[in-house]
Amino acid sequence: MRSFAFFAGIAIAQAASAPTSSEDASAYSYWQPGGPGDFRGPCPMMNTLANHYFLPHDGKNLTREVVTKALQDALHFEPSLTEIMFEQALPANPLPNATWFDLNQLNVHAVLEHDASLSRSDAYFGNNHVFNQTVFDESKKYWIDDPITADQLTNSKVARQLQSRAGNPTYNFSSTVDNFSRGEILAPIVAFGDKVAATTNRTFTVHFFENEHLPIHLGWHRPTDPVTLEDVTKLSEILAKSQTLLTDSVSEQQGTQNTTHGETEEDTCGKKKMIRRGVGHFGIS
Repeated sequence: MRSFAFFAGIAIAQAASAPTSSEDASAYSYWQPGGPGDFRGPCPMMNTLANHYFLPHDGKNLTREVVTKALQDALHFEPSLTEIMFEQALPANPLPNATWFDLNQLNVHAVLEHDASLSRSDAYFGNNHVFNQTVFDESKKYWIDDPITADQLTNSKVARQLQSRAGNPTYNFSSTVDNFSRGEILAPIVAFGDKVAATTNRTFTVHFFENEHLPIHLGWHRPTDPVTLEDVTKLSEILAKSQTLLTDSVSEQQGTQNTTHGETEEDTCGKKKMIRRGVGHFGIS
């Protein structure tokens, strides 16, 4: 259950002095959930940044400049990464030649939102964008350690796919969505964890999902090192290996690693293109 009383107190105390844009939110003390007339979507992190006023609190008119600044200020994302994320979200706006999107436009099924979310119901069941505690409880039961490992994150992803396929007659999960989904489940690692170890703090991660609030009061702080496209590429590779249910021999795994280390420039560029398609709009999971 969410700590409603705690967050209601924050909202009441700060409502009168709440900032109007991300420029005023250099600190993380401001937080207020979306209210009547505010737009929210299926992406926990984008909702969270709007709740903290790094994005416009109403969730509307998110331009390239606004999204880039919010992700840099709040999470230390490099522009090369935020550019990709913005370009992936832009098609959610149905207007031709749009240069902005609203958070609720991300709710359209099979544009960015997809089946087998870690924290939302499938669109088939009616509400694909509001946090669902029952769904999330099923996901987090695979996170048996603190910190959560890459294997445990991918276990929860695969489990949700199986649950969705078993219960949703319209289940759809393409290879493109699979690449994209890996970008989503690595998001907690770069935001709340250790990029080198490929782990994430369980307490921070659960709090974030359940409350759409950055866990400052639990000891979290903005990452010291910038989050780069290369970071996401490496973590996506780790999660792809972790996702397989096959048990290769050590020698086979080493052979794969040697091949990776010996890639040509053309191979590397191709992989970056693949990762760009699968970065994932941060936290839609």
